[in-house]
Amino acid sequence: MVPSVVLAAFVLILPVELPDKTLFATLVLATRFPPLPVFVGVGAAFGLQVAIAVTAGSLLSLLPEALVSAVVAVLFLIGAVLLWRESRKGGEDEEAAAQARESTSFVRAAAISFGVLFAAEWGDLSQLATAGLAARYAEPLSVFVGSWAALLVISGLAAFLGRKLADRLPVALLHRVAAGLFLVFAVVAVVETVRALAG
Repeated sequence: MVPSVVLAAFVLILPVELPDKTLFATLVLATRFPPLPVFVGVGAAFGLQVAIAVTAGSLLSLLPEALVSAVVAVLFLIGAVLLWRESRKGGEDEEAAAQARESTSFVRAAAISFGVLFAAEWGDLSQLATAGLAARYAEPLSVFVGSWAALLVISGLAAFLGRKLADRLPVALLHRVAAGLFLVFAVVAVVETVRALAG
């Protein structure tokens, strides 16, 4: 393992993920489930995604850009619709929502968190950056460790911050904000698809 490559991957991936969709998805998950299983599920999803990106190396970045961005747009649009519908239910009071969070099994909450983040991370900038780093440095283990460490820092902050937000803010409001963000990401992905097709 090469410490300078680990550090380079960490420093590159950390700021890319800070304003990213996966941060917001983790925040929303943490409003529904306890933080530890969310962190475990999200961390496992990130680990698998980083392993795939490192293994694929430069091949992942050779996928047709239009195809990747179109699939991402559809996924975000579906996510926005589902989050908005969830926020409109609103019949649950905060105590019932908190009880539902606590009554979900660890394994179920972790599995749901894994599935959501594994699907959301496809074609993500951090995944493409990780693939590019793996191709450039030819140090797959170092790139894996640095990238995964950065993603674990972000997911840890989001999982535990999300729980604090759930205790202080209405869950429906968080769902509406997340739905709006997902819609923005969907629009950006549509624009990227159009540009890729036109270019």
